[in-house]
Amino acid sequence: MHFARIILLCCCVLAFSHVLAQKKTCTIYGKVVDDNERPLSKVSVTILGRQTGIASSDSGIFTIQVPAGKAIALVFSSSGFYTVQRNFYLNAGEEEKIIIRLSRSAKQLQEVVIKDNRERKEAGLVRINPKYALTAPSATGGVESLIKILVGSNNELSSQYNVRGGNYDENLIYINDFEIFRPYLVRSGQQEGLSFINPELTGGINFYNGGFQSRYGDKMSSVLDIQYRKPKSFGGSAYISLLEQGFHTEGISKKEKFTYLIGVRNRSNRNLLSSQETKGNYVPSSSDIQALLTYKLNEAWQFEMLGNFSQTKFTLIPEEAKLTSSVLSPLFSANLGLDIYFQGKEKDRYTTSMIGFAATQQLSKKIKLKWLASRIENNEQELYDIWGAYLFGERSFDKSSADFGSITNPLGAGVFMNHARNKLNIANWNISHKGTWDNGRHYVQWGLSAEKTLINDHLSEWEAQDSAGYNLPYPPGDQLRLSKVILSSANLDINKLSGYVQDNIAFGNKQNFTLQGGVRFNYNSLNKELLVSPRLQASWLPDAKKDWAFKLAVGAYHQPPFYRELRSYNGKVNTNVKAQKSWQAVIGADYNFKAWNRPSRFTIETYYKHMWDVDPYDIDNVRIRYLGNNNAKAYATGLELRLFSELVKDAESWVSIGLMKTMEKIDDFYYYRYKNADGEFINSESTNQVVTDSVRFDKGWVRRPTDRLLTFGMFFQDYLSTNENFKVHLNMIYGTNMPYNIPGSVRYRNALVIDPYIRVDIGFSALLLDGDKSTRRSHNPFRKFDNIWASLEIFNLLDRANTISYMFIKDFSNTVYTIPNRLTPRLLNLKILARF
Repeated sequence: MHFARIILLCCCVLAFSHVLAQKKTCTIYGKVVDDNERPLSKVSVTILGRQTGIASSDSGIFTIQVPAGKAIALVFSSSGFYTVQRNFYLNAGEEEKIIIRLSRSAKQLQEVVIKDNRERKEAGLVRINPKYALTAPSATGGVESLIKILVGSNNELSSQYNVRGGNYDENLIYINDFEIFRPYLVRSGQQEGLSFINPELTGGINFYNGGFQSRYGDKMSSVLDIQYRKPKSFGGSAYISLLEQGFHTEGISKKEKFTYLIGVRNRSNRNLLSSQETKGNYVPSSSDIQALLTYKLNEAWQFEMLGNFSQTKFTLIPEEAKLTSSVLSPLFSANLGLDIYFQGKEKDRYTTSMIGFAATQQLSKKIKLKWLASRIENNEQELYDIWGAYLFGERSFDKSSADFGSITNPLGAGVFMNHARNKLNIANWNISHKGTWDNGRHYVQWGLSAEKTLINDHLSEWEAQDSAGYNLPYPPGDQLRLSKVILSSANLDINKLSGYVQDNIAFGNKQNFTLQGGVRFNYNSLNKELLVSPRLQASWLPDAKKDWAFKLAVGAYHQPPFYRELRSYNGKVNTNVKAQKSWQAVIGADYNFKAWNRPSRFTIETYYKHMWDVDPYDIDNVRIRYLGNNNAKAYATGLELRLFSELVKDAESWVSIGLMKTMEKIDDFYYYRYKNADGEFINSESTNQVVTDSVRFDKGWVRRPTDRLLTFGMFFQDYLSTNENFKVHLNMIYGTNMPYNIPGSVRYRNALVIDPYIRVDIGFSALLLDGDKSTRRSHNPFRKFDNIWASLEIFNLLDRANTISYMFIKDFSNTVYTIPNRLTPRLLNLKILARF
């Protein structure tokens, strides 16, 4: 009996000890992701010194119980990744959430580059890591700043870009299969607000700079295909800088059926614009909110909602501008200056709202169907009344002189008045269906889209000039004549129907040869035009050991007019404008190799575009002005080379070089030169100005506004060899000269030259808080943060005075001079980025 009591007592003590032991535990949970924020499954999670542990789920989630009240270490390991160890010291019952990022080993990185063949099989496709969108130093920031490194740019104040000789209107942008539009009345980069694309919500970036497939729409230059992330757990980020502030949060329900992704941004370019040559009170502001909500009903059905609302306001009260243009010639040299003193005000407003719904049905393992419906609306207004007085002449730069900086030899003077009351509303409804059928060697895709666009436009602009008391242009008698008047209204109701079908066919046992053939159609009710565009792509990977890939793409790429193409210089709308048409061909290759014992890739592509029914245009800053007629033909041809590599481990860099020539020939585009009685052409030096004869000259082929012979772009990353937490990012863009048009001149069509564009931006980043939370106590206000970075950015490191456009000024003798409009000088920006 006594022995039985002892046994019972021991059991109670053991049970009580077990209960105490249970209470002296804590919980560590979170998720394991790779460098691209993708979840990693089956990652081993063990306590250091023990043989057993757990593994992460398919979504990268893990939860593990660990002893409390003593220092322990968790070891995270997976095949092909570097092992990570994290140290912890937690109290009993405490819970700690962490994010573990595993970096691929050098061997695994090489395998990924070799096996990721989608990019290698599609002509013109460049994949970009979205995590660089916020770290890359750029005045505009965002995804487009990375695109510009690949294709070149000449305006750091704009998110717009030109691709292979095309203009801003020739680029397609999709977010989660919804097509995105941009504002139309914007004249200059100073007026632009936030890009539609929120980089903190972006999960994947596919950029096609030509030769894209039939499943994409009817444009002539490029496609930017953005996919927003689908959250796997709760998280978010916040950043603040002198230019922009943003916050985003994301999460998933307990049963993983509902996810949300919400982002808010605000941007003010006041610090950028305060250094502009036109001094005054700049009040720019832009803000937006975006949300992506998804709901998984079951294994077959998933629903999605994408919403956006953005608003941009730009107010300018100009005061003065002191512009200078240096003129050098064999006859004389001078510093020509223009001093302008303003009165008045400009007030612009651009509002965009978008809502889109999508339903995806996995009908079977082979068939996937998707239905989409969206509405996007742009409300824009441009209001200004600005008048000023100007003095034009030679400027003194003799610092020892009392008139330093002043105009010493006046060549012209006058006053001007500019007025505008422009309003535009564009509402676009779209209903679409897309489907895929995967049958192994065949991957069939199809789609059908119905679209309705309502455009309500009102333009009211006039300009008056007075030079030394004479109204320009000089009127007879006592009449007052305006130098420019645009009065126009348009109410358009446009219906479009488009669709496509294509098949991706794989040949051979190793499927190393693929053929992608398809056709799309487009019907526009405005001009009653039906377009049919066949397209064909092929790729060949001959030998995995040598690791070359060869690509070919040919097809028709036609662009129906939307709105801007219909309006000519005088504001009149020509609804008979047809689609601009082109045949395009792309031949390319890429090669995977190892440099500095790290995976690298070299790509080369050459292309040719033959275009007809072209609607000629001019570019003034970011505004495109069309002639409103299909009266030209054009071509663009070029060569592009790119190198992707890691100069230092886990820090990708790339270099892009492009050579291009694009020309146009306008029908019936000619001018006359007149002769005097001696048979000589009349000019300013002729002694006999009596016209006796004339000779007609056809203009022929001229440079297009986007013609640029050479572009060079570089994105470089590095860090201290002794500490990876101190990093440097560098962007560099160089582009040779571009043409600029003299309005109304046939003889000198695109004859002016904008000097080469040179831009270098550099950023230095330091890690203020790393992902190791083991040393953070429960009362630490930063205990939930994964990391915090601080950056110092220097924009326009070389302080290059780049030119974006020209202003035309006449002197007393009616001679025209050009004064350049400059972009931003060297500026500093501070940024703090935190993720949790």
